[in-house]
Amino acid sequence: MSAEAADREAATSSRPCTPPQTCWFEFLLEESLLEKHLRKPCPDPAPVQLIVQFLEQASKPSVNEQNQVQPPPDNKRNRILKLLALKVAAHLKWDLDILEKSLSVPVLNMLLNELLCISKVPPGTKHVDMDLATLPPTTAMAILLYNRWAIRTIVQSSFPVKQTKPGPPQLSVMNQMQQEKELTENILKVLKEQASDSILVLEAALKLNKDLYVHTMRTLDLLAMEPGMVNGETESSAAGLKIKTEEMQCQVCYDLGAAYFQQGSTNSAVYENAREKFFRTKELIAEIGSLSLHCTIDEKRLAGYCQACDVLVPSSDSTSQGLTPYSQVHSFLRSGNYQELIKIFIEDNLTFSLPVQFRQSALRELFQKAQQGNEALDEICFKVCVCNTVRDILEDRTISVQFNQLFLRPNKEKIDFLLEVCSRSINLEETSDSLKGNMAAFLKNVCLGLEDLQYVFMISSHELFITLLKDEERKLLVDQMRKRSPRINLCIKPVTSFYDIPASASVNVGQLEHQLILSVDPWRIRQILIELHGMTSERQFWTVSNKWEVPTVYSGVILGIKDNLTRDLVYILMAKGLHCSTVKDFSHAKQLFAACLELVTEFSPKLRQVMLNEMLLLDIHTHEAGTGQTGERPPSDLISRVRGYLEMRLPDIPLRQVIAEECVAFMLNWKENEYLTLQVPAFLLQSNPYVKLGQLLAATIKELPGPKESRRTAKDLWEVVVQICSVSSQHKRGNDGRVSLIKQRESTLGIMYRSELLSFIKKLREPLVLTIILSLFVKLHNVREDIVNDITAEHISIWPSSIPNLQSVDFEAVAITVKELVRYALSINPNNHSWLIIQADIYFATNQYSAALHYYLQAGAVCSDFFNKAVPPDVYTDQVIKRMIKCCSLLNCHTQVAILCQFLREIDYKTAFKSLQEQNSHDAMDSYYDYIWDVTILEYLTYLHHKRGETDKRQIAIKAIGQTELNTSNPEEVLQLAAQRRKKKFLQAMAKLYF
Repeated sequence: MSAEAADREAATSSRPCTPPQTCWFEFLLEESLLEKHLRKPCPDPAPVQLIVQFLEQASKPSVNEQNQVQPPPDNKRNRILKLLALKVAAHLKWDLDILEKSLSVPVLNMLLNELLCISKVPPGTKHVDMDLATLPPTTAMAILLYNRWAIRTIVQSSFPVKQTKPGPPQLSVMNQMQQEKELTENILKVLKEQASDSILVLEAALKLNKDLYVHTMRTLDLLAMEPGMVNGETESSAAGLKIKTEEMQCQVCYDLGAAYFQQGSTNSAVYENAREKFFRTKELIAEIGSLSLHCTIDEKRLAGYCQACDVLVPSSDSTSQGLTPYSQVHSFLRSGNYQELIKIFIEDNLTFSLPVQFRQSALRELFQKAQQGNEALDEICFKVCVCNTVRDILEDRTISVQFNQLFLRPNKEKIDFLLEVCSRSINLEETSDSLKGNMAAFLKNVCLGLEDLQYVFMISSHELFITLLKDEERKLLVDQMRKRSPRINLCIKPVTSFYDIPASASVNVGQLEHQLILSVDPWRIRQILIELHGMTSERQFWTVSNKWEVPTVYSGVILGIKDNLTRDLVYILMAKGLHCSTVKDFSHAKQLFAACLELVTEFSPKLRQVMLNEMLLLDIHTHEAGTGQTGERPPSDLISRVRGYLEMRLPDIPLRQVIAEECVAFMLNWKENEYLTLQVPAFLLQSNPYVKLGQLLAATIKELPGPKESRRTAKDLWEVVVQICSVSSQHKRGNDGRVSLIKQRESTLGIMYRSELLSFIKKLREPLVLTIILSLFVKLHNVREDIVNDITAEHISIWPSSIPNLQSVDFEAVAITVKELVRYALSINPNNHSWLIIQADIYFATNQYSAALHYYLQAGAVCSDFFNKAVPPDVYTDQVIKRMIKCCSLLNCHTQVAILCQFLREIDYKTAFKSLQEQNSHDAMDSYYDYIWDVTILEYLTYLHHKRGETDKRQIAIKAIGQTELNTSNPEEVLQLAAQRRKKKFLQAMAKLYF
């Protein structure tokens, strides 16, 4: 029996039956009755009190034999106490609202730091430098919880706190409160210094598209019982309490919004960020529902934040359509768009979404502006007052004095507007009888209050009035009017001619314009335009919608057409066709372009060629989005038309650069390298930069199999790209007479700008072409003198090794371009191992070691059937293995370092032994010994554990050495098979840890 087991047995035999009241937490600790206690309906002590007690006991300083105060010992008892505190928090589902309400800042800080520690977050590593997407789900969630709490605490500390009345002075209590206050201030100071990093971490979390998991009592038990499980169940994607992506983003958006709002007091521009986050929170709440188990947002407080943001941040009219009615009202009041304001109020009379008090406050604001001398607002005040009055009528409230005052002098316009608001504020088919009765009574009272019979007739003959009042009620109203004036003779029924009046021309024009905007049928568009031009010849109907956009190179030619109808038709057909092509509605785009081509063929050869070019681009897009995605080659006639376009030499034809760009990309994607290399006319290489670039790429690919000396085209392509990535500079003399060198924008000496080159590359899909371009930019990146860690790439040796003028190259732009190109390439094929190695090298060069390991492992996994086969040696080269070793070393995973040292062609015993000497390792240590196949390393481990007195670990190492398949007398094939089996299991375990 081991000493530890004997101690446990002795403790069990001497345990009392009932725990003393003073050490209840010890009883829970010894008896493992925590879960049973928490399941009680009203546990006493409460869960949050348990957390405080557990952490207080675990953090008690010790006193040595010389009576000196020492830090809390890191012994088994204290570790279990911390684990119990974490389990209580897990029982509360890590609800920060509950934890913050009941725990002080120092206690909660200690609790969350313990969560980070147990979730394998390396101490001393900045959270902002860690790639959340590559971390295990529980680790990522722990980082999010900590950083959410950090900014919530900063925000909470900015609120005024009501001072509690002090009780009788007690020195010990006062000292304790003062110590806690000082500790809280120190923690807040650190949190505020790291606030920007916390915000960046949370912003990065919003880009995650996977569910996360948070530790539960069960996963914490697994961590405590079996450290080796860290690589398995407890950090897999299915362990712990699942937090859906939407729930996580909702909480993070709300906390970020509060942080930005708090920062807005010193930087008003940040309020825009706050508003964006709060409105995104509302959208997410609508998606996941307010009854979500893991997303608790104070919706009343959120509504208050949104209202405050609307007041503090002006919004343009272009974005107001996406806001709530409340936000739109504020926007329209600020911008003076009162017609839209009235429209909102009328629509609200149907929905009742805006509070009455808010509508009244908007009216008061308008009255104040009118009283300051803006007479133009008098009419607006009346109209808003009418809208509010109708709302009051529908909700059975009394009519305001303001309405009666403004209606003392009615006129035809006021009566018309009143009737319009009443008609639009009630849905006769769905409205209840009580609301109809309220509206009818209001109209009757308005009639009885009018003296001018013309206005009475306007109301009594209106369709709404006739619908709402029965015949008997209308007769009674007429009788009342006759009693008031015997000479009045009103018709009970409306005059027939009133309904025979045809709709005005402006109404018909508006309806036709609306149909014109919506229609995508070319023949219906033509018919509508003929009708419109028949009604009025003064309008330019191509301006009806500001969404109709035609490229500038075409608009001059189209607007030069003399016939107004033809001009409108050509412009609208082309604009609608381009829009349909943009939204990938290719069938309608083809119909619209075909109709336009047929039309312009009759009178304009120039526009005919323009339409043929656009139809070519449309056919390219149609094929690439359809059968092209399955790898089916395009029809030969499409390839011939692309060649014809590239060779076209018609003068005065307006051309869009994007068509040439798409045509060259099309030829490269479908490996028409022979044409680009040998058959392209010489004039094209001089006049079209995309053809020049395509020709160089095709020729470089063609020369790849040949000797290095024959690769002239690669050098030409290198020089072209270097020129594109160069910057122009000029000398400037300052006021003091000194001459300084100023960097300017991109050099104009290149055949195109870098942004144009990047746009062109992102149209390519052929793997070899992308690999060649990537290797070129990687080589250009590595040419820098200050580069410490080179990035590796396939075919990198074909490029020159130096640049004559290093200062002329914008290497920052090159680095950004490399990252963008790798991201794009992996979106095309996420299983290309050479691109994955480039991505890993980029992370390695920027000190993001966890992310680098993720991509190194992914590169090996995709070319070995998830390590079930051997990883090819040209993928896991010695350089890649050494970089993986360095990553593990800097992440303090020293046992992993020792295992990886075996992967080198010559085992690096020096590094392996040095890493095994490290005692502060963050990996599973002895649970990895089964993955070691080199007997020398295992013997060293046995010696090391014997020297340290670690008997259990020494036995594990001895057991690993004793496996028969590792016997050095075995045939080489058996030893290689044993090594391969351990490589496979180790790499699969690493993949589970870092994927």
